[in-house]
Amino acid sequence: MVPPSPTNVSPKRGTYIPSKPTDIRSPCPAVNALANHGYIARDGRNIRASELHAALGELGLGSFMSTVFTYPPFIELPTDPQPSPPSWWDMISSPFAHALGGFAMRRPGQTDADGVAVLDLDQLARPNVVEHDVSLSRRDFAQGDNIRRQPDLISNLLAASSNGEKITLIDFVKLRKDRLAEQRRVNPKLHFQAWQNQLACAEVALILKVLGDGSEVPVDYVKAFFQEERLPREEGWKKRVWWSLGLVELNVLASKVKGLVGDFGGKEGPVVAAVH
Repeated sequence: MVPPSPTNVSPKRGTYIPSKPTDIRSPCPAVNALANHGYIARDGRNIRASELHAALGELGLGSFMSTVFTYPPFIELPTDPQPSPPSWWDMISSPFAHALGGFAMRRPGQTDADGVAVLDLDQLARPNVVEHDVSLSRRDFAQGDNIRRQPDLISNLLAASSNGEKITLIDFVKLRKDRLAEQRRVNPKLHFQAWQNQLACAEVALILKVLGDGSEVPVDYVKAFFQEERLPREEGWKKRVWWSLGLVELNVLASKVKGLVGDFGGKEGPVVAAVH
């Protein structure tokens, strides 16, 4: 029997392979890294919520936090752009969908061959849901491309380190303020209010907690994560072993970041962040 050609062998789960031009990716480098490592479909298509939920554990996220991050986008978008208010029976029978319907991203009837709800990664780019303007690595929605990583923004992110080795909490805060000031100058259609600011601060907290020790993160970790969309294992990173990252821990740091960045007015909501 002739052994299979290496080109026909599926890469081992966890092995990093950069995305191909035909692959679909999201605005979130964390989710993209999970695809590049094969923890979810490498082509970025037809991903089930259960698959994404399990993959987030590879970042050290706890089960409940992974649930909060995963399932709302899989709620089906309404077919009517201006639906009637839900009846009392609708609220009783589907409280989850109605409470979190604002996070819906799945097209009506979008399922795989087995009838299970699925998403393609580029659907996570729906503007002002989890994706937002003033990203650390993506352009604003009104600028035409809020999905692909931008080398100049990533260079600015890496250069934010005050010592060239670690990016500290204070470095991130300064960068967030600088990015907002810049986008206010160059994007007259900028959409960045309290909800987007809260997401942005939670993302900083997520980077510091997942890749770093909560106060700083090595520049080479950030470079691998944002520039290559790769888990920085070669650089020495390991996911948490003794405890996973939970919502309470994340929110404590996110609130600290927000206190340093400042408020921008408007209505706030629960933290559902996606790094980008």
